[in-house]
Amino acid sequence: MNARLRFAISVIVLGLLMTGPFVVTAALIWADAQPAEQALLIQLIVPHLSLGALMTIFGFIVGLLVIRHLFRQYVQGLLKMVENLHLMLSANRNFRVSPEGPPEIRLLAQATNDLAQQRDGLMDDVAAQIAAAKASVEEEKNRLAALMSELAQAVVVCNVDGRILLYNNRARLQFKALVQGAAVAAGGALIGLGRSIFSILERNQIDHALDVVRQRLGKGMATALANFITTARGGQLLRVQLVPVLSSNAAAPREISGYVLTVENITRSLEQESQRDQVLQSLTDGSRGSLANIRVAVGNLLDYPDMDGDTRERFIGIISDEVVRMSQRLDQTMSEFADSLKTRWPLEDVLGVDVIAAAQRRIEQQLDLTTKTEEVDEGLWLRVESFSLVFSICFLASRLIEHYQIKELRFRLLPFGKLAYLDLIWAGHAMSSETFYSWENDPMHVGRDASPLSLRDVVDRHGGEIWYDREKAAHRAFCRFVLPVATPDEAVQADALPVDGSRPEYYDFDLFHFRDQSIDLDRPLSDLTYTVFDTETTGLEPAAGDEIIQIGAVRIVNGRLLRQESFDQLVDPEKFLRPEGVRVHGITDDMVRGQPHIDVVLPAFHEFCSDTVLVAHNAAFDMRFLQLKEERTGVVFSQPVLDTLLLSGVLQPNQDSHQLDSIAERLGINVTARHNALGDAQATGEVFLKMLPLLGQMGIVTLRQALEASEKTYFARVKY
Repeated sequence: MNARLRFAISVIVLGLLMTGPFVVTAALIWADAQPAEQALLIQLIVPHLSLGALMTIFGFIVGLLVIRHLFRQYVQGLLKMVENLHLMLSANRNFRVSPEGPPEIRLLAQATNDLAQQRDGLMDDVAAQIAAAKASVEEEKNRLAALMSELAQAVVVCNVDGRILLYNNRARLQFKALVQGAAVAAGGALIGLGRSIFSILERNQIDHALDVVRQRLGKGMATALANFITTARGGQLLRVQLVPVLSSNAAAPREISGYVLTVENITRSLEQESQRDQVLQSLTDGSRGSLANIRVAVGNLLDYPDMDGDTRERFIGIISDEVVRMSQRLDQTMSEFADSLKTRWPLEDVLGVDVIAAAQRRIEQQLDLTTKTEEVDEGLWLRVESFSLVFSICFLASRLIEHYQIKELRFRLLPFGKLAYLDLIWAGHAMSSETFYSWENDPMHVGRDASPLSLRDVVDRHGGEIWYDREKAAHRAFCRFVLPVATPDEAVQADALPVDGSRPEYYDFDLFHFRDQSIDLDRPLSDLTYTVFDTETTGLEPAAGDEIIQIGAVRIVNGRLLRQESFDQLVDPEKFLRPEGVRVHGITDDMVRGQPHIDVVLPAFHEFCSDTVLVAHNAAFDMRFLQLKEERTGVVFSQPVLDTLLLSGVLQPNQDSHQLDSIAERLGINVTARHNALGDAQATGEVFLKMLPLLGQMGIVTLRQALEASEKTYFARVKY
């Protein structure tokens, strides 16, 4: 029985206590009186009945007000204190009970806060001891995370059900690139903790690879791995190697508990191999006829040395023409397929400033030459082989010191379309073309270090160029390297670390024990995967034509909010925004113009949150916008939805406010980016995680129980 029902019963009892004695007494007197006496009683009582009724009603109202005041002071005050105590014990250690109400309640609040202070001291000691014990384990995890995140290969670790429990940054970038043509960039990534690898790779091929590995393990083979080639969603070819992770169970040491996948996109390399085959085919087919003609002409010249002059000239002309054709065909072929021929040289994506810094260190240490930089584009990525390029720069510096006694070398790096100009600048005498040509073709050496390559070899293998020029006005000369710029899909941009400097979370080893199941309403809340989302809209009336202008979402896996696995996309509403709305969310017409429409964004968001429970604050509002777009987009969100507004009403029915800011403040959560879809989704996710243990204390541990409890709250009646 809740407090409000008890209050209503108390009011009824008070009314009965106030009127009951009078009614019972009158009934008894009336029953014992004779008819004549009853008539006399009526004559005496009726004139005074109205006055008695007024006095009774007045007394009842006064008593009701007294009970209501006592109820608010003691009953509701204590219930609110109980809710606050649950917050202080389970969700927010820094929360304290406000000493308000009658003196007795204030004393109880003060005593509670004193006990909480002592509890915090003990918990700090315990936390310090636990942190010290976990330090070595965390260090090992961080080492592994650092190693995995910096590997040049795409690596994904899965449990036996194919759920991803570890991946590195290269895998995230590679799989994101596979779907950018078919999905919104903000939410098109197919990879994420707890997601299924089978959304990327074919289940049948992985199952077959696992069977091969099990057979090899059964035969006691030391190397138990499998390789296969598969096709990704966008048609790209992937080479995959599967290595098993064996169980640590002593009873079944050869049982597979998971597997490691290394994935390589070989589409480009196969295309290049095909181009090389075309080069050979073109040279072979085109040269066969010319060589036959030359062979016949030479044979005739040798067989008939005494032929007349005109005939000899005609055969010599045939040889000359065929040689010219072969030369032209060779030049054309080399021009058309130059890029594919150069790719045999191993190139890597390197920041230009890193190449310059490496060259400066080596020149200053080995050649004792001062170096400086000017006009360097620090964000320019080059596609080069850094060792040979740095060695070439040092070789040029040593020749300049040897021949022209230069005192300082300056570096300049600027973009030029798909190329980059790397200049080595010095002040001094002019250089002859013959001297520079000899430097280009001589084998390189710097001090005791030597290379069989020439400067020209290095430049050609980069598909670039090098030349010498002068800046006459500045009395300076420079050597210019023309180098390829790394294309955006090739250059692996380093992700910025979070504000606290922590490494992005690309692993969760607890998922080894996770077993793939559909969304079962009777599963514990702690076992589920959630997508917490929020929308920004043009207004508050979805049925009146207001539209979504931003969707933001973040995932919760294994009790952790994964901020790096987020969905954040602006939407073109195909209408002008209201000024009053712009003042709230800060999104302007210029920001949404040219963004994808809702029929493009919604399928991408649906894929992002597939196989998860949706979570939102005031979810009825956001879900109404999604439901109204079902007919246009064909996308239906059928998974269960939990609402932190309703859950707050379940957990804290006696609180004054259930707005997101108020709930976050009670739970000790700092909300910074309000009225931004992704920021609100992250704040809602943190609130939801703090609510889970509080729900458990109330006996709400399954998804079904949480949904049923939410439906009973007052806020569940609100419709949009």
